[in-house]
Amino acid sequence: MDTDTALYRLLTWTSPSYPTGAFSYSHGLEWAVEAGDVRDVATLVDYIDAVLARGGGWIDAVLFARAYECAHDATAFDEIADLAAAFRGSSETALESHQQGAAFLAVTRKAWPHARLDAFAERRGDAPVAHSIAMALACAAHAIPLQPALSAWLHATAANLVSAGVRLIPLGQTDGQIATARLAPRIAAIAAEALETPLIELGTAAPLLELCSIQHETQYTRLFRS
Repeated sequence: MDTDTALYRLLTWTSPSYPTGAFSYSHGLEWAVEAGDVRDVATLVDYIDAVLARGGGWIDAVLFARAYECAHDATAFDEIADLAAAFRGSSETALESHQQGAAFLAVTRKAWPHARLDAFAERRGDAPVAHSIAMALACAAHAIPLQPALSAWLHATAANLVSAGVRLIPLGQTDGQIATARLAPRIAAIAAEALETPLIELGTAAPLLELCSIQHETQYTRLFRS
């Protein structure tokens, strides 16, 4: 695949307009804002950095890389898909990943069809599919290089959380872009580390993020589904 075609597909799949419903999830951020822990640009950047470096974003990044590498091996890929589907700390973060994964797989099979996507969907049946796994498979199937694909995945995760923060805190659009700019070097570093991290070393240490997600489940007034 030529570079322009690969870039077009990657930008499309990580665009806010791609119908995965990402706009409706905050990954526990809504509770962190209500609790007063996230209240400005600096604390929003800290929260998102924690997601990417130590929380669900980190798990997704490593699983994305390892799944991409074995996309040609159905048995190995399905084992990682099972791990990714289970690797969630709360019911809402599981819902977030699984619903977006199902939507991504369904839409991509229709708009950007490939035999590997169809075969995986048939093998998977009604079992949950993590969003990161569905996109990793699509990128591998369509010959989009791993490094930019992973960077785009992390950027899309961060951008969705920035957008949620802009609406929740609230912040102006300029502050939202400042947050995005501050996260750029962290995304590059996290992507580089994820590319080198084997599954045996995969883990997280972000209990406050999990607690925010758990508290969100019973939050009285909610704008987001997670």
